[in-house]
Amino acid sequence: MALLDLLKHRKSIRSYLDRVVEREKIMMCLEAARVAPSACNSQPWKFIIVDDRELKNKLCDAAFSGIYSVNSFCKMAPVIVAVVSEKSKFLARIGGMFRGTKYYLIDIGIACEHFVLQAEDLGLGTCWIGWFNEQAVKSILNVPRNKKIDILIALGYYDRENVCLEDDREPMDKIASFNSY
Repeated sequence: MALLDLLKHRKSIRSYLDRVVEREKIMMCLEAARVAPSACNSQPWKFIIVDDRELKNKLCDAAFSGIYSVNSFCKMAPVIVAVVSEKSKFLARIGGMFRGTKYYLIDIGIACEHFVLQAEDLGLGTCWIGWFNEQAVKSILNVPRNKKIDILIALGYYDRENVCLEDDREPMDKIASFNSY
């Protein structure tokens, strides 16, 4: 699929088929994330893949209960990916302090977008989740307390025939201009 077509087809999926995702496909998504650019080549990420059904169910029950239940649809996904923020290289951190920019978040965003685009190209759906019980996830996955999990990604097969491909994006003239604001 041509890149622009892939970008236009990729949507946040909130309904998954009960079908195992092959490890080979997960590894391809991880490879796409691995080669993503990052500030000073810091690569400030670690991906924890949760594809064991029992562990995934336990994780989802804890991550998406109470005030986080709006994302309980993730329980249907056969795979949950926890993205742990790792320390950036010294120069990236210093530059970020001067600029007031958290480059590690940009870097993780790029890597995760590589991941989800590769997944779409492989016929898999994803949903990027930022609202979840982080402490519960860290506890279940044995993530050190001093680490941060900024993102979870739901991953799985979905009914491609029933996905709305309506273009609900802002028109070009609202988001871009040439040579001045």
